[in-house]
Amino acid sequence: MSYLDNFLFGYYPYICLSVFLIGSLIRFDRDQYTWKSDSSQLLRAGQLRLGSNLFHVGVLFLLFGHTFGMLTPHFLYEAVISAGTKQLLAMVSGGLFGLLGFAGVSILLHRRLSDDRIRINSKTSDVVLLVLLWLQLALGLATIPLSAQHLDGSMMLKLAGWAQHIVTFQAGAPELLEEASPVFKLHMFLGMSIFLIFPFTRLVHVWSGFGTAAYLVRPYQLVRSRRLGLVEREPLSRNPR
Repeated sequence: MSYLDNFLFGYYPYICLSVFLIGSLIRFDRDQYTWKSDSSQLLRAGQLRLGSNLFHVGVLFLLFGHTFGMLTPHFLYEAVISAGTKQLLAMVSGGLFGLLGFAGVSILLHRRLSDDRIRINSKTSDVVLLVLLWLQLALGLATIPLSAQHLDGSMMLKLAGWAQHIVTFQAGAPELLEEASPVFKLHMFLGMSIFLIFPFTRLVHVWSGFGTAAYLVRPYQLVRSRRLGLVEREPLSRNPR
């Protein structure tokens, strides 16, 4: 392994994850007024609904698919589905939702660059983020023909093994990628880089989306009526005071 490969796939993942977690926490603590999606819907609704829906449906499926697909050890599912079948399923479903996400981000990027009002009111980070997401989805789609050359699932197992080595702090993770195509490596590097810039962009609102699930398990709050002096039970989500 070259020094560059060893750094990018051995040390860089931990740098990105550290900045992702610590940076998000610091931003939430110090700049809560910037913790928002910065929607440009008021400037022009137009393509926003279509592009946003396509993008979110595609990307959320890919996010959860990559997370569970890469981090689930092979022995947990080999009795139910073979590595080759799992890879074929990932290629079909990933290709479908990847196209949805790619179409959505293309619409959003065109909208942001072609509309003068939106472009003027956009931050540099907004445009950079959309370009990176566009490239990442394009690279992800480009890996499908390469995966078709390894229908036995061998390359998928090596990529998953790399991810599992990283999250469990095992040595030897970069060596698993020696035979991986440069397209795979670039896709992985760009994906890690998106986590690196996450705390400095509008992407932080993703945390809030996951945080809303907490309302399902929040306890009731006791509220005393001033007029009757009675105690009523109301959900915290309905009365946040």
